[in-house]
Amino acid sequence: MAVVRMDHPPGNGLVGPSPEATPSRPPLLAQVDGVVFPFLGGFGRYQKRLMLLSWIPVLLISCNQFSDYIHLAQPNITCTGNVTGAADADAVPPLNGSTRTPYITDSYEDNGMQCSCSERQIQLEFGLKQNVITEWWLVCEEQWQAHLTHLSFLLGTAIGALLTGAMADWWGRLPVLCMSVCVTTVSGMAVAFARSVLTFSILRFVQGCSLAGISLCLYLLRIELCLPAWRFSMTMVANVLAVGGQLLLPGLAVLSIDWHVLQLVLVCPLALILTYAWLFPESLRWLLATQRFVRAKGQMYLVAQSNSIDTETDETGILSALEAELHQTPESSCILQIIHTRNMWKNILVLCVNSLASSGMGQCFVRAVTGGSFSPFHYLVLVGISMGGSLVLATVVLVMGRRGAQLSFMIITALASLLQLGLLNLIGKYSLRHDIALRDTLNRRLSVALSVIGMLTSNAVNHLSLFICAEITPTVIRGGALGLLMANAAVGMCVSALVDLQKFRGFFLLRIILTCSCLLSIICIPLLPETTGQPLPESMAEGEGLLRRPLPSGEQHHLLTRVEVAEYSRVANTPMHRQGNDTANGIRTS
Repeated sequence: MAVVRMDHPPGNGLVGPSPEATPSRPPLLAQVDGVVFPFLGGFGRYQKRLMLLSWIPVLLISCNQFSDYIHLAQPNITCTGNVTGAADADAVPPLNGSTRTPYITDSYEDNGMQCSCSERQIQLEFGLKQNVITEWWLVCEEQWQAHLTHLSFLLGTAIGALLTGAMADWWGRLPVLCMSVCVTTVSGMAVAFARSVLTFSILRFVQGCSLAGISLCLYLLRIELCLPAWRFSMTMVANVLAVGGQLLLPGLAVLSIDWHVLQLVLVCPLALILTYAWLFPESLRWLLATQRFVRAKGQMYLVAQSNSIDTETDETGILSALEAELHQTPESSCILQIIHTRNMWKNILVLCVNSLASSGMGQCFVRAVTGGSFSPFHYLVLVGISMGGSLVLATVVLVMGRRGAQLSFMIITALASLLQLGLLNLIGKYSLRHDIALRDTLNRRLSVALSVIGMLTSNAVNHLSLFICAEITPTVIRGGALGLLMANAAVGMCVSALVDLQKFRGFFLLRIILTCSCLLSIICIPLLPETTGQPLPESMAEGEGLLRRPLPSGEQHHLLTRVEVAEYSRVANTPMHRQGNDTANGIRTS
């Protein structure tokens, strides 16, 4: 599907950018993907070295983001002594039955005898001898504190994504990255020495904020470093490394033995990212978009020298244009400016709904797969599904494009949820009435199969929504837009913690709401532009002018009244319609 970029008054029934959004930068410096980067050597040796540096922290960030699977894992507790009110201690079943993660479990039947054991045998199956749950005994009546602790981390992630995204647009990607690294190192080390559950929850909230900032800034630097042909593949490598970090986490837990040691092992290496203040430059794309031409000049010469590019022969006139604009005053933008746009806010809203619905549905599918318990086997299954989702995403996007892949994945996610909600109930109601065991087994297997498919597709939708948002939003507000999507994804992941706090009350209604959100997204996704092979928009005007392909002229009349048809006929031969595909700023096919 083609993409329309409008840098002129709209016609043919399309809505163009507002007059005040007209770009003020010179054309050559505005064409980063088409002129500036190719002049500096394209995706050369210097860019590849920086890309490798952006991948290295992904493993540790992923371990820290998923460490609650280890810190808050419920122990397997067996009563070995007398129980108050019970004569036979052997008759008391083990508490929980297996290692369970508080924010994934779905069994809330309290057993008074289980919680009143005088002597207990405690076992953690993730390799630790002690974790947060066993240290402060967050079981039975106190289990809600474990759910609240995980919820605080997710809310911190959402708030941190919003704040650091806006700051990255205002101050730059690199300063926010270094600030986030400092905060997460200090707060993460303080978590290891927390003396109470309240202190632990507050520090985890702060750590969630800063970890979101690190992930967001590295994502921005990675996206803005690549040419169109390299963007998706480089992002997919980072996604695979993130899954590798989840796979590394249980091994680190086995080596650490105690959760205090594990926390320090996960956090301390992040301090090495501070060296990026000298190793990693500020985003050249952001410097040019915000008119920081003095800093951009020094960086352009550094990139050209590293890629062995001769800057003496300036055939394109880029360096001359840069010298003429050194007097310009830097201008920063804020994500709130999308309020004054006509098209951009709609695209971002659609992607936010996609991210929220897919993340929430993913948590619902996890419950069906784990079946109320969470063991190391379940953890490895979830990691394998994440890896499979990344591979499926890469394959489908190469065949169908960004928008087609997202639409397909969202349709499958909605179908999996609808079948789980309706088909399984029909099977239990109208078939196998006399064979209850066979009916329950069939329901369980179908539910798990649909959940695995749903987890694959919802994970793909979540990643693809973030990537499409980075491609359709302009550089001047890209950080804020990605922060919005990351915040929505974090809020979607709060589904399990909120359901656990409510002891499963309202889960079915919440599932219905998320499914309806998926159906709404299916209607809205075709309105998004296809960005495969397209350069990133730099200014608000370019982002606002990124539209879908217009309807053919013969079909426009079916959408207009008679008066509008007459008005439309008078603009049919305007210069815009005569140009067609002749200019770079006109209609471009993918």
